Amino acid sequence: MPLSPPAKRKLLHTRQIICQGFQREDGLWDIEGRMTDTKTYDFANEDRGGTIRAGEALHHMLVRITIDDHMVITDAEVVMEETPFAICPSIAPSFKGMIGMQLGPGLRMELGAKFGGVAGCTHIVELMGPITTTAFQTMAGKRPPGGATKTRPPIIDRCHAMAEDGPVVARLWPQFAKPKEK
Repeated sequence: MPLSPPAKRKLLHTRQIICQGFQREDGLWDIEGRMTDTKTYDFANEDRGGTIRAGEALHHMLVRITIDDHMVITDAEVVMEETPFAICPSIAPSFKGMIGMQLGPGLRMELGAKFGGVAGCTHIVELMGPITTTAFQTMAGKRPPGGATKTRPPIIDRCHAMAEDGPVVARLWPQFAKPKEK
């Protein structure tokens, strides 16, 4: 079902996020994310020669993380091909500091603590959300199905469908299912 018809309007800004997951020959996983912002109009920008033209990328940022089977980041690379300010790309190397972090609950807080404010880039930190989801989706088909785990899957209670008292958890992980309280 599509969204309802919108009010009359004019497109001004588009943000595209594309994430891809790869299984490497060495047993590790590469997850790549790309974020691009464009506008439908020209606007002034001193750092980029005076003007950023309609359709030209305001932001074009790329992230590649390499993770192991435990979702621990073993390598990280950030490239800022287009930015609104000349200084932006100088922060990219600091994101090597993601090495050793584990994707999953608590990652956003850890990223915020290490790369929040002037210590990082808001857009790269935000891009790590879809990259993390892409990692889980990439590895989902390569992990043991449902009940073949002794530890509680971190996805339980992370969304409506994965409620510990719901039918999906009862079917996939009965050992972690809890009946609804009455």
